[in-house]
Amino acid sequence: MSQSEELKLAGLKTTLPRLKILELFDSNKSRHLSAEEIYKILLDEDAGIGLATIYRVLTQFETAGLVLRHNFGESSVFELADTDHHDHMVCVNCGKIIEFYDDKIEQQQINIAKAHDFTIHDHSLCLYGKCKNCQTA
Repeated sequence: MSQSEELKLAGLKTTLPRLKILELFDSNKSRHLSAEEIYKILLDEDAGIGLATIYRVLTQFETAGLVLRHNFGESSVFELADTDHHDHMVCVNCGKIIEFYDDKIEQQQINIAKAHDFTIHDHSLCLYGKCKNCQTA
């Protein structure tokens, strides 16, 4: 599906800033991007899109369900919402984000909720520590 079609399905008009930002996410699927990172990339491309516009588009994308916002520490990062469920590990030194999925952890969360007569609607797990590179530095 084209980016223009994705925007239309989400109820958003096709504009250059929206297309450029969605294209960035499509080409960087393994990355979590902050508004500032998007701004720097688009600045290097001479796209002429300001930071305020980027924040506005990201908020629109989040509302439309196109991206997910994560608050890992001091700033928000965004990722495409079309990925399967996963959890995160965040390096407190360099900010590296590692995605992972573990069946045992998922099942344990279900078991804990069941033991407490609790119904899970959604969840996120984020582990904070140091990545391999920062441990050896």
